[in-house]
Amino acid sequence: MKDNDSIENRNNDDKLYKAYITNTKEEMDSSFSISVEEQRQIVARGRTAARITNVMISVAILLLILPVMTLLSYLYYAIGGRADHLIEVTSKTIYVTEPNISIEEMEIEDDIGFFSMNIFFDVYKRIGKQDYKAGDYDIYFALDQPAFPKKNMVLERPLPENPTGETENMLHPKANIPFSVSGEWNMLKGLPNGTVAEVYLSFSNLMDPEEIEEFLPTETEVQWLAVHTGLEAKQTDGEGIPIAPIGYPAQIDTTTWSPFNGRDQTNQEVFMDILALLEENEIVSEKVARAKSLDMTKRLAFLKANGIEVYGAVVTGPTPELRKLEQIEEIRAMKVGEVKLWNWK
Repeated sequence: MKDNDSIENRNNDDKLYKAYITNTKEEMDSSFSISVEEQRQIVARGRTAARITNVMISVAILLLILPVMTLLSYLYYAIGGRADHLIEVTSKTIYVTEPNISIEEMEIEDDIGFFSMNIFFDVYKRIGKQDYKAGDYDIYFALDQPAFPKKNMVLERPLPENPTGETENMLHPKANIPFSVSGEWNMLKGLPNGTVAEVYLSFSNLMDPEEIEEFLPTETEVQWLAVHTGLEAKQTDGEGIPIAPIGYPAQIDTTTWSPFNGRDQTNQEVFMDILALLEENEIVSEKVARAKSLDMTKRLAFLKANGIEVYGAVVTGPTPELRKLEQIEEIRAMKVGEVKLWNWK
């Protein structure tokens, strides 16, 4: 009897245990079950977290790359003085292709980006006894290749950006005069006596630079000389592309940074050295200059073979003195440039 009771108790315990296990499983299943919508939300959150992680990694990589790229850019322009060389070619191009324009080279600024560089500088024009700001330049270089300059000129009578024979102010003795010479003289006569002016002169014949001072009025000053290089009579290069005058400052510039400071070389010698530099860097110089053909190889060879003769000049002085130029037979044409209030004394 006791054995039967023991067996029956044991069976009851087994049933209770199985019932407990079953209930526990059901409770666990109901507690941890996840609906389809909840599963989608979990996957979406996972994807968002992955995207954020990828973005953060990308940003971290960029933050590491930016300083490296910047350093490499600075090294590119620093090694071998590449930035200084590009600035030198640019400034010297302006000296010999822009009549009566100068640069204060100590004020040239540069801004280096990712394997690119911008240079910024002001240009000046001597009118009477003072230098006036003529405008400013912004030139972009991709590596060492320049874009066309962005210019902001503040002149009353600026030179044309795309020069042709019909727009030039100084002309070879064999070139046609495209403007009214009498009209220009009348304009000069109409200016007030209490002013100083800049005029562009075209000579009747080629002459040595030293001859010019001999026939000009005493109270005037030659600022820039237009040099005969064998192409000016036709006003085009060998391919028919218009050219513009090249020349050099007539006066010594005593500022330290000017290449025409007169310390070791004459202005003519500096001019020839600059032409040699531009011949070696013609891609840069033709972008900087107004004329898009300099044909520097032919011009330099011509000057080495024939020496320097001039066919025109930029002269400044008191307006009454400049009117006297009309009576000088060596001058075939004159064009008025900039005019300012009296500053001669």
